[in-house]
Amino acid sequence: MAIPVPVQTTRVTPVTASALARFNAASTDEVIRTLLTCLNSHHWAHRLASHRPYPDLPSLLAAADEAAYDLSPDDLTEALATEVLPPLPEDTYAAAHTALSAAYAAYEARFGHAFVICLDGMAADEALDHVLAGIRSRLTNDPDEERAVAAEELRRLARSRLTDVLQGRGELRDQPRTTRTRQTAQTPTP
Repeated sequence: MAIPVPVQTTRVTPVTASALARFNAASTDEVIRTLLTCLNSHHWAHRLASHRPYPDLPSLLAAADEAAYDLSPDDLTEALATEVLPPLPEDTYAAAHTALSAAYAAYEARFGHAFVICLDGMAADEALDHVLAGIRSRLTNDPDEERAVAAEELRRLARSRLTDVLQGRGELRDQPRTTRTRQTAQTPTP
C-alpha cells in the first residue's frame, strides 16, 4: 500500500494593477529603496526605476532580468555583499546548523562572498538538503564559473522578491513601511 505524500501548495497572490500602478507612481527614491531590498545593486535599481512606467508585471520582470544580466563585476560584488543564507526551520537539529555553518564558511573562504541560492518552490523540509548540496556542488566551481552561477541565483532571487513586493509581501504598500522579511535571512546560530 502506498503511503500518501503531502504536497506543499502555495497560494499565489496575484499582482494587481493597483500594485503595479503604485510602483509606477511612487517617488524614484522610494522605488529605489524598495528595489534595493530585492537586489542590492544601485545600478540595477536605478535602471529599473528610470524605465517606469511598466505596462504589466511580465514587462517589469523582463526588465529586471535584463538589468541583472548586465551587472558588472562591481555591481555583482555590491549585490553579493548583503546576501546571507536562507533561514533554517526552527526545529532543525544543531548538527544541521553546524554542517551548514561549516559548508558556508568553506564557500565564503573559497569565493570571498556569500553563498546565494533561490529556494522558490522548494518544500521547507527539503530546503536544508538543497542548500547543503548546492554549496558542496558549487565548491568545485572555479571562481569565474561560480560568479556566473551566483549572478544567476541573484537574478532569480531578485525576480522572486520583486514579485513579492508587487503581491503585497514586500516594501511598496499603502501601509506604513515595515522591515521586509526576505527569503534570505540571517544564518541561525546553533
